[in-house]
Amino acid sequence: MKSLETKFGAVLREMRIKRGLTQAQLAADCNLDRTYISLLERGLRQPTISTLFKLAEVLETKPSVMLRHLESLI
Repeated sequence: MKSLETKFGAVLREMRIKRGLTQAQLAADCNLDRTYISLLERGLRQPTISTLFKLAEVLETKPSVMLRHLESLI
């Protein structure tokens, strides 16, 4: 069974790719390090609430949409 972190990473990766962004572009737009985006996508880190909101804003969605997508994977 995949961990919650890994499932969140899959959601983030899917949404990033749908927006046509690289990890570097997403990171720059969120004022985060590219390696942190990689760690999130691989399920090695968990985002804080403020990071979740930054990611959602750049991905042009709502944090609740991201979390509902995550919830559907559980």
